[in-house]
Order: sequence, then structure tokens, then C-alpha cells
Amino acid sequence: MVFTFVNLAISFAIQGTYISPTMALVLYSNALHFFDPAAAKQLPPGDHFVNIMSGKLKRSCLVHIPKNYNPSNPSPIVLIFHGAGTNAAMTVKFTGMNKKSDEEGFIAVYPNGTGTGPFLTWNAGVLQGDMASGKPDDVAFIVQLLEDLSMQINLDKKRIYATGISNGAMMCYKLASEIGSKIAAIAPVAGTMGLDEVHLKKPLPVIHFHGTEDTFVPFNGPNSRTPKFMKFKSAEDTALVWAKANNCDLRCKEFDSNSLVDDGTKIKNKLYTNSSNGTEVHLVIIEGGGHTWPGMPAMVNFIGKSTKNISANDKIWEFFKKYQLH
Repeated sequence: MVFTFVNLAISFAIQGTYISPTMALVLYSNALHFFDPAAAKQLPPGDHFVNIMSGKLKRSCLVHIPKNYNPSNPSPIVLIFHGAGTNAAMTVKFTGMNKKSDEEGFIAVYPNGTGTGPFLTWNAGVLQGDMASGKPDDVAFIVQLLEDLSMQINLDKKRIYATGISNGAMMCYKLASEIGSKIAAIAPVAGTMGLDEVHLKKPLPVIHFHGTEDTFVPFNGPNSRTPKFMKFKSAEDTALVWAKANNCDLRCKEFDSNSLVDDGTKIKNKLYTNSSNGTEVHLVIIEGGGHTWPGMPAMVNFIGKSTKNISANDKIWEFFKKYQLH
């Protein structure tokens, strides 16, 4: 709308029309009103494609506002990061998180990384050498995105969560490491930590899902098939790093989850707990599971088996709703 007033003023000038000081003030005031972020249009329930500027780059995301959204009440938000070579739209289908959003009332936000066409990636601290140079600051993008969205939805800043798959899971770890004071909890799926270490200013709970037969981000860390320009930790080392960062008891509790179906997978758990503040780091191990979103069908065969013995969406929200910032 600001452009309408500016264009109107330009049109007057081209036509040689005199603009009085009063008219100029009206045009300027109206332009400021519509440019004011506080006057941004509120997003109603439904699905929205949102563009923002981050640095010099035009960035985007998909936003799902649940059916029962009430703009009078602050709503929690879940950031859902796509994997490498995919995008936000694919991740909506791959995760099925919109259904959970409608059931539980959180706002689901699917940011887009950068790349060519629909094949996008995140700068998650995994790349080394020349491959790491010139990459955008994706953490700064998310900070800007949250700020912009807070002007269009009634966002509960105490309940901002992050999940994602593969490269998107790695982005969760980088986000939590760099702006952990803004994030209440994370739930990486099939992607581990690419950073060397983490230093937290506050407790940050983690639930991590990983299949033992994942060939893209191997459970045990990089192997002979992993490109040399990539570095990341194993699933168990990642959980241990975050358990230490959260001052958890390193004598983890190990237990099996009951099998719901005989699909060739079993669910094992390693749970680290900080008894003084209730912070948990929970590693969910899917024996026989591939590079998939637990509980959702594998969209292609080559990513491996997706377990039906656990629903990541149910477990993620059950975990998230236990935590909020103070």
C-alpha cells in the first residue's frame, strides 16, 4: 500500500500537478501508516505463502494457521525445516504436521532454504572448506522471520519450537546453539549436529529421532559414502553433547517402547535428565528405520523404512508442550 501513495505522488509530479504542503503531509502520513509493521494485516486461519527480505535476499516460508486460531490469544509456533534438496511445500506432505497443528492449536511454519528452483538447503554448519564459503546466514533469516510473523499473528514468544528432517534437523541444532534464548525446545529428525560444540545460556530440551538404517545421515556418523566436505556427529554423540550442555545426569535411562505393529522396526530410547529443572535430552532410536519421518509413509523406497510403531508428530508435540521460556 505504501507504493500506492508513492506512485500517486510521482504521477502528480509527472503531470505537473501542484501538491500542496497539506496534501504532501497526508500522502506521507498514509505511507508511514501502511509501512508501519504494527499495521500489518493479520493472517487468518488457513495456509499462507509469506515473503520477507533477509539481508539482500528475498526469502519465503509457508505458514499454516490452525482452524481454531484466536488472534486474541498468543499461540505457540513450530518451525519445521525441510531437508536438503527439498522445500517447504514438500515438507508439508512429508511430515503431516498441519494435521497436528489443527488438532493442538499451534502455528506451523515451514521456512524455505536457498538454492536452485525447488532444491533448497540450509547453512547448518555441516559443510567444510570451499563448500562452506558464501553461504547465507540462515539463523539471521529465522530471527527476521519470527519478528515479521509476530506482526501478523499473535505469537507466543515463550513457546517457539523447532523441528526438521535431515539437513533441516541439523539446522535445528544450529538455531538452538546460536539463538537458544529464543527457542523453548527442538526435535531433530534424521539429522545430527554439524557444530563442534555448544554453549547454552539456558536449558534447551531436545528429542531426537533417528533410524539405525539411515544411509543419508548414518546413525553412527559419517562413513565411506559420506562426502568429504561434510562433517557431522553420530546420533549418540549428538545426544551426549546436548546432555552435557544441559547439565543432565550422563547415566541415561534406557528403555524399549511397546511395538504397535510388526513392521520390522523396534523403538529404543536413551533418556538424559536434569533433575533440578526437568530438562530432558531424549534419543529415540528406530531400529530398522531409514531416513524417514516416523509414523508417516516413506514417499520413495530408497530412503528406507518408516516405522509405524511411533508417531513423531505425537511425540514431538507431547514433548514440546512440557516446555516454555521463563
